[in-house]
Amino acid sequence: MPNEPHSGTVPVKAGPLPALADYFTALFETHGPQKWWPGRTRFEVIVGAILTQNTSWTNVERAISNLRRERLLTPAAIEGVSEAKLAELIRSSGYYRQKARKLKEFVCFLRINYRGSLNKMFRTPTPALREQLLAVHGIGRETADSILLYAGNHPVFVVDAYTRRILERHNLAGGRESYEEIRGLFEQSLPHDPALYNEYHALIVHTGKEYCQAREARCANCALRRFLPATEKESA
Repeated sequence: MPNEPHSGTVPVKAGPLPALADYFTALFETHGPQKWWPGRTRFEVIVGAILTQNTSWTNVERAISNLRRERLLTPAAIEGVSEAKLAELIRSSGYYRQKARKLKEFVCFLRINYRGSLNKMFRTPTPALREQLLAVHGIGRETADSILLYAGNHPVFVVDAYTRRILERHNLAGGRESYEEIRGLFEQSLPHDPALYNEYHALIVHTGKEYCQAREARCANCALRRFLPATEKESA
């Protein structure tokens, strides 16, 4: 799992939104490295990526703490525990019965396709592995890309609600773009650098939580304020 921030100036390659490199520089210079995704092992990162669907990270931390206490943070342990017990241990993450099934489905996929080895799984070329993950019950695009990037160090940019909100408020997206279109904007505008994607997405999450909130845009102290369209800047 990459923990080191991208350092130095971000080289800009030709792409649809080369200004995205400037956005990263502004965020990183203001907030520094975010050290995300938190997790002691790659499998723990994968578990967190599945559990964080539709809930806060605080709730996920409690669930992971329960799994760690029961020594269930390995693929074999997750597959061996009853689904009912697993669900109770991750109750704090919400939708816990569905998420217990999702965890079971993932470890089953890992065993059948890669004999339970994350090393073998992550050696699979990115496009092929991404398609395989998306075929697993309960793993959507954001979860699959989080697994690929944060646990596997694959150069895939993770798109979430914070990403969309920031792009739309800066007139870099119109609101109708698909997940793949938004992901393409970043991957075509930035170097294919997992460490950069890691840090950039973490900085976007921080900005979305602290400044570019759903109900209130706190633009005055945001590192991205200078990039706002003139009309938005005047109202900020």
